[in-house]
Amino acid sequence: MRIRPLVAGAATVASLAVLSGCGAASADPEGPVTLEYWAWPAGSKTVVDEWNAANPDIQVKLSDAGGGDESSQKLLTASRAGNAPDLALVEYTTLPSLIVADVPLEITDYVGDVQDAFTEGTWAQTTFDGAVFGVPQDVGPMALVFREDRFEELGVPVPTTWEEFREAAAAVKEADPDSVITSLPPTEFGFFAGVATQAGGQWWSVNGEEWSVGIADEASLEVADYFEELATEGLIQTEPLLTPEYNAMVNAGTMLSWPSAVWAPGVIESVAPDTAGSWAMAPLPQWTPGDTAVAYQGGSALVVTKDSEHPEEAAKFATWLNASEEGNTLLLDEQSLYPASSLGQEMAESNDPPTLMPQQDDFYAVSADISAQTVPVTWGPNVNLAKSVFEDELGKAIRNGTPWRDAFVATQDAVVADMKETGFAVSDG
Repeated sequence: MRIRPLVAGAATVASLAVLSGCGAASADPEGPVTLEYWAWPAGSKTVVDEWNAANPDIQVKLSDAGGGDESSQKLLTASRAGNAPDLALVEYTTLPSLIVADVPLEITDYVGDVQDAFTEGTWAQTTFDGAVFGVPQDVGPMALVFREDRFEELGVPVPTTWEEFREAAAAVKEADPDSVITSLPPTEFGFFAGVATQAGGQWWSVNGEEWSVGIADEASLEVADYFEELATEGLIQTEPLLTPEYNAMVNAGTMLSWPSAVWAPGVIESVAPDTAGSWAMAPLPQWTPGDTAVAYQGGSALVVTKDSEHPEEAAKFATWLNASEEGNTLLLDEQSLYPASSLGQEMAESNDPPTLMPQQDDFYAVSADISAQTVPVTWGPNVNLAKSVFEDELGKAIRNGTPWRDAFVATQDAVVADMKETGFAVSDG
């Protein structure tokens, strides 16, 4: 398969409609400053309690806003009403659309001194047109989580390239027709965006004020063809993940891997705790042998909103949590997150491995190696629409036996039409 060279470097998303200004520093308050903080990870209350105990002049009040699309929509609604919190946790996929909506504040002047605490690819997740709109909190470097015992039992080598993945999938099916190497349903939008980026695709990019959409670029279409062939040959499933049927296969040892990210062990353990000790993690297979760069799948950043009356204090909390030793200890021990900062990832190496794979002592060392070579997926302003169309169109292609690449093309067409209708300049090239 011909794959274009990987495009590395910082994500630049210039002129996301109107970029908010840096905002004036808050006036000296009478008494302690109180910051409203929206987050969802378990352990967030402990984080806030630790901060409040050590910072009597800057107190943080936590609200659980839920995660995912629900959280970003609630934040957008609150911002439009002029009562957004001072701080909010935001997934990387939704940050560009929130910048377009003028929700987060540019905080370059407040957080620029902690940039070196993150890799270039990680910092790029929150940096647009040279302006910083958040502090990275956790990341999901893509990786392969697999049933180590079943691979050994069937005599199937762990794949290091996607071509070897195809060979491994065929070997699994031949050795045990009741088993399958993985399931990749249409709902795995983040996975397909990640492996397309790994192959050199750019689903969104911008030059000046003109956007380009590459969901149907050549690299991405070749990725679509590759996984379509695996599905057509019966080497992978396309059934939804984490359903009772899927979970039964995971527990029975007949679902042998999950190409996903370093956060996957916790998810698997939640549905198949009795399989602990049978799993391991390896780097994601490569499109080009020797090219170790992979994309992120998942992760979030802490933003300061334009409604905050205390942006400097809010940014201070964000940098403490995500760039200090104390904050990263809390991310690891209380929130079970994989930290975005290089410091946090180094600290993780002294932690015990996930309980799903207690035998893999090098889990966090492998994770750090992968993370050091990740590149960001450049998300656009209408990710939610893209995700919805992609899931519908790919599901239709699978049901009707039509080319998967048609789903990528249909998604691109819908995304471009929506961006033009919304007022973005979009290249037709």
